[in-house]
Amino acid sequence: MIKVLIADDQMMVREGFSVLLGAMPDIEVVGEAVNGSEAITKVRELRPDVVLMDIRMPELNGIEATRAIVAADEGAKVLVLTTFDLDEYVYQALRAGASGFLLKDASARQLADGVRIVASGEALLAPTVTRRLITEFSKLADAPKPLAGRHADAYGELTERETEVLVLIAQGLSNAEIAERLVVAESTIKTHVSRVLVKLGLRDRTQAAVFAYEARLVTPG
Repeated sequence: MIKVLIADDQMMVREGFSVLLGAMPDIEVVGEAVNGSEAITKVRELRPDVVLMDIRMPELNGIEATRAIVAADEGAKVLVLTTFDLDEYVYQALRAGASGFLLKDASARQLADGVRIVASGEALLAPTVTRRLITEFSKLADAPKPLAGRHADAYGELTERETEVLVLIAQGLSNAEIAERLVVAESTIKTHVSRVLVKLGLRDRTQAAVFAYEARLVTPG
């Protein structure tokens, strides 16, 4: 069973998601939180596999809560919830360590599949939405670029093929899609992805995608 914690200050949202996920045979909602502070506490107590994290909450927002949860446990999986696909805070949440994001109007199937994807260790990066998000925030010339700066030296260690894979990750392609694009086995792509993450010191595909955009390896648009 995949254990899920739902963090949202709106009771109807928490109850709705709880009902939808609770109907899935492989998912169990183990708790709810009404703000970021409570989410951090309940993550420590309940050890969920995935946290569904709203961004805009009182006391402590989802970005700071995500940052604290990931800092305490690098293996923590946080799936950000947002009302708008161009919410300015989503990008910040991804940089804080979230494994992906979902819109609150997602269907029951999309919600359950999102939880499963993140629980399995993959990043939930919808290509079109992700590109729109990063395009929007690449316009902010004064935006800090901690990932690109921190791993600038390591970038030079990537092989040409690893760099190519990194760019395709940033474009939102799955391992299977990358394998098809490069005409190689999916297992080979998994190896490349693992090496990219290790060399750059990144935790998952989400951070890899953010790094690629911030390092200007991919042109938004």
